[in-house]
Amino acid sequence: MTYAVCADVGSTYTKACLVDLDTATLVARAEHPTTSATDVLHGLDAAVAACAAPPGSPWYVCSSAGGGLRLAVAGYEQLITAEAGHRVGLSAGARVVHVAAGPLTGAGVAALRAARPDVVLLVGGTDGGDGEVLLHNARRLAANRLRVPVVVAGNADARPDAEAALTGRGVPVTVAGNVLPRIGVLDPGPARAAIREVFLRHVIGGKRLSRGRRFGSLVRAATPDAVLAGVETLADATGAGLLVVDVGGATTDVYSALIPDPEREAGPRRDAAGTLWRSRTVEGDLGVGVGAPGVVAAAHAERLLTDNADALTAAVTAGPPFGPDTDRHLAALAATIAVRRHARGHSPGAGQPRTGGRDLRDAALVVGSGGVLRHGGGDAVLAAVLGDTGGGWAPPTAATTVVDAAYVLAAGGLLAADHPAAAARLLTTHLTPAGSISR
Repeated sequence: MTYAVCADVGSTYTKACLVDLDTATLVARAEHPTTSATDVLHGLDAAVAACAAPPGSPWYVCSSAGGGLRLAVAGYEQLITAEAGHRVGLSAGARVVHVAAGPLTGAGVAALRAARPDVVLLVGGTDGGDGEVLLHNARRLAANRLRVPVVVAGNADARPDAEAALTGRGVPVTVAGNVLPRIGVLDPGPARAAIREVFLRHVIGGKRLSRGRRFGSLVRAATPDAVLAGVETLADATGAGLLVVDVGGATTDVYSALIPDPEREAGPRRDAAGTLWRSRTVEGDLGVGVGAPGVVAAAHAERLLTDNADALTAAVTAGPPFGPDTDRHLAALAATIAVRRHARGHSPGAGQPRTGGRDLRDAALVVGSGGVLRHGGGDAVLAAVLGDTGGGWAPPTAATTVVDAAYVLAAGGLLAADHPAAAARLLTTHLTPAGSISR
């Protein structure tokens, strides 16, 4: 038998599982508090030891410890290349902490620095189009001696000069294909791979999560990047539209893998910043722990708090930990609001139109993830999402729901590149009720 260890080093807990690659079965799983205060390897080793992995089993590890990956985007135009870069950054598993559009000024660089990004994604101009803003921004970042790694993924003609300007001042640079080679055509793959490479090479070590080099050598992806790879693998295996909502203590992530609509890609409804049919959004103000105040504030704004509003507000004001009923209520609100935002898209600025909306009506499978959902609240949370008819979006019309109780989405994503058949079988076994989803 051939085994593999899959582990996710989270901000709070480290989850590990042992997978039999020959049968694509989950042999064991374990959790341990993440030991960020000392060395994250202590908690990781403890979780893996609890799985009793045979000696020599390869390890596949992802991490969101230390705040995960913080990304700033600098683009040419707010509604097109900067927005395209924003979408690509989210798909790469990053938390986008700053978006700048147009030529950077001194104040613009200061604002970017203040966001404390781990990586800067520098985009701008379609291939054959304007390259001056990309070059200007590269030179401005270089002149300000930015020491944050930069991924250059803009106008093909301007990329070499932009790279030279940055490397000439000692800025670490990775070059990737244009995220928006043509208006309306979004190509996230090369930039997503480059951001992953920079995360592994520069960011993991810079978080000071472990004293030696072993942890950095084990980590293969940021956790949201691994989860999106799992979502993509499951979508490919089922041939069905997929919606995933992951409710955490501080944030709520939503992933979707939808069937492309050729009419939308070529017709008058085409989005100038391109359409990501497989995408992720992250809501940094929604969670069931430290993010609970944001849930209450957003629920008031969305007019979702009608019953027991005072009791919920009082409980959240008192602070975590909350009771099971409060946890489930917060999770249902966080999931509902996060999916609303994912479906409706967002406005890049005050008074700007919404972009990036997604039609989720044909999603055939809705997956819930997160501690509250795995520990008994999943059915109610997903029912709240699918029953939401007042949020300006159309819920899936005939979806099957399932909770990722065994936490296999990240594991499947980690295995997908090296063991695609095992990854697909693992995910379909655990996340598709027998016979309910098929190609």
